[in-house]
Amino acid sequence: MTEYERMEQGLNYDPCDEEIMQEQRVYQDRLWEFNQLKPADFAAKEAYMKENFAECGERCYIELPFHANWGGHHVHFGSDIYANSNFTLVDDGHIYVGDRVMFGPNVTIATANHPPEPELRAKGLQYNRDVRIGENTWIGAGAIIVPGVVIGKNVVIGAGSIVTKDIPDNVLAVGNPCRVIRHIESKENTEE
Repeated sequence: MTEYERMEQGLNYDPCDEEIMQEQRVYQDRLWEFNQLKPADFAAKEAYMKENFAECGERCYIELPFHANWGGHHVHFGSDIYANSNFTLVDDGHIYVGDRVMFGPNVTIATANHPPEPELRAKGLQYNRDVRIGENTWIGAGAIIVPGVVIGKNVVIGAGSIVTKDIPDNVLAVGNPCRVIRHIESKENTEE
């Protein structure tokens, strides 16, 4: 089994394998070009996401700069996604984002992890765990989402939170580690 196949299957693998690095460099070069775009280059930004992301719906926008290990190649965006500046994706594994999700500035989503065994870390190995974020969710500024986490739909993750465990639908969750504070009612903050 190749290192690339091991990467795709979530097994320990060498991220510095030449086959992996050759493909990754192409996306990193494209990402560098993307980060040189002017704020008003909406069409070019959209074209980048449609061409380089695994999936990208309609009306998605990322404020620059944008950082991603694979340039977004393993990112699956629904429609109506907004990501503020310094959006950082460790997208060695896949990141799935539902429709109408907003990311505050300086949000980090990581899929790559390193084994706890020191002898495996000394070899530079890593493994990936996909992250999933449900529709109509807001991730506050500076939040960090670690590998393997699933965040439900209609969720608010408070600014600065570190999400280490799954978060269910329809809740407000904050803190380090992030924990559910309360259920969100669907008619909160609406005028009648």
